[in-house]
Amino acid sequence: MRLSELSGKEIANLQNGARMGTIGESDLVINEQSGIIEYLIVPTSKMRFPFFTEKKYMEIPWNCIKKIGTEFVIVDLEARKTTMY
Repeated sequence: MRLSELSGKEIANLQNGARMGTIGESDLVINEQSGIIEYLIVPTSKMRFPFFTEKKYMEIPWNCIKKIGTEFVIVDLEARKTTMY
């Protein structure tokens, strides 16, 4: 699968079905030595005027991604603790 194919897919939490954003608004952290994807970084604030507030993000470890479908990426946030910053 190409990165461009992930763009636009919704991210959903397996535990409660909550939508967490789209891949197009997110970033990937890739290990430079191995080329392995380590984290998916998702913005957590859905403010009306985000340029007036500090942006907050959540790192979702790549091993917490359970399924990549045609429209959704399903993540299990209970599988491992996530980091917020």
